[in-house]
Amino acid sequence: MKHPILLLAAACILLAGACTPKQPAEEKPVVMNDSNTPLHLLQPDYKIPYGVPAKEAVKADLDRILKFVDAETPWQPGEDGEIPRGAFRLTSYEWGVTYSAMLAAAATSGDKAYSDYVYNRHKLLAEQAEEYRATGGKPAHKISVVMTPHALDDCGAVCVSMIKDQIAHPELELRPLIDLYADYIMNKEFRLKDGTLARNRPQLNTVWLDDMFMGIPALAWYGKLTGDKKYFDEAVRQIRLFKEKMWVPEKNLFRHGWVEAMDEHPAFHWGRANGWAILTMCDVLDALPQDHPGRAEILDLFRKHVKGLAALQSSEGFWHQLLDRSDSYLESSATAIYAYCFAHGICEGWLHPLEYGPATLLAWDAVSTSIDEQGMVHGTCVGTGMAFDPAFYYYRPVSPYAAHAYGPAIFAGAEVLRLLAKYHPRMNDSAIQFYYEDYSDKGPIFSVGQ
Repeated sequence: MKHPILLLAAACILLAGACTPKQPAEEKPVVMNDSNTPLHLLQPDYKIPYGVPAKEAVKADLDRILKFVDAETPWQPGEDGEIPRGAFRLTSYEWGVTYSAMLAAAATSGDKAYSDYVYNRHKLLAEQAEEYRATGGKPAHKISVVMTPHALDDCGAVCVSMIKDQIAHPELELRPLIDLYADYIMNKEFRLKDGTLARNRPQLNTVWLDDMFMGIPALAWYGKLTGDKKYFDEAVRQIRLFKEKMWVPEKNLFRHGWVEAMDEHPAFHWGRANGWAILTMCDVLDALPQDHPGRAEILDLFRKHVKGLAALQSSEGFWHQLLDRSDSYLESSATAIYAYCFAHGICEGWLHPLEYGPATLLAWDAVSTSIDEQGMVHGTCVGTGMAFDPAFYYYRPVSPYAAHAYGPAIFAGAEVLRLLAKYHPRMNDSAIQFYYEDYSDKGPIFSVGQ
């Protein structure tokens, strides 16, 4: 048994300790790296540049592309009177996209060099078309494929660019070609029994998602040119028909192909085909009257598609060749189309800038890394048919000579310039944020008004 006096002494000591004020704990030092930078301010090891691009840098990227494609698409005859051959065809659907993109770049940058590029080549095509008609249509003539279209690829995208240019430059004599193309799409292209624009390859009665873009925007823009409501109505009807067959609601994405003879329709969500679909909706919404009864339905589908796409953007800003398969390669043309459509949706008020602005700039930063010093765009899937197995899409080659790269890249840069002029993105707490006002405060902003 312990002595009572010792127990009493111990109790007094404990009581005294409990009543003594505690000394403040020594503050822990902020952990630094070797350069004495606080850890939360360390620069992440991004694989692409991350941040708000400078307008001057965006324009410089566009200028390099313009210089490259201008050299590769000659329009003036050489000494032998023939137009020299370049890397890209002036009459291809890919170049129809490029013409429209150049017109957008001229509008957002104020640089007439872009609209001159389109004007000169459209004027050449109009002159060649007149020569073709005057000579009775020589089969070997370079423009014969344009004067006698056999597929939507031969006319739809070029038609849209010509309508836009004709509206901007009434002196151009593009109307005969425009009328020819609109008549082919409206009255001569193969269709399913329900009226859906279709093809007989690779199977009979096949619907290609690509053909949303190859046919529908031209109808809507022809309606804008002529004022004839039936073309607006047909464009809306076609989008509904494609949605019935191609839209996968649980993913908010489109499948690439649909074959009438199939009971089940495999869903391969190819990146560029989904790009053609969302670009179709942008083009149709641009042309469609505000009071058209189908407008709200198309806008709703556009927003759902944006939501589905945004969820699948990679950490590097690109989207994958097969959108929902992250082991497929990162592809630049689809990424550029999405960058344009997101930016366009924000600028037109269809999308919220705070929600989708950062993803848009991330996509543009990715696309810009694909543009080399010569203005060539890398990482683009070459022309692609339709398949119902993954290997086909996984192993499609990429090439800087894939013409599909150039229109989307120019479109994206052009609309990002418009976005940067309309809103005020900035880095805030190391992340891209969008604001409605330009704040001079260099510190983090956590609460701002609109």
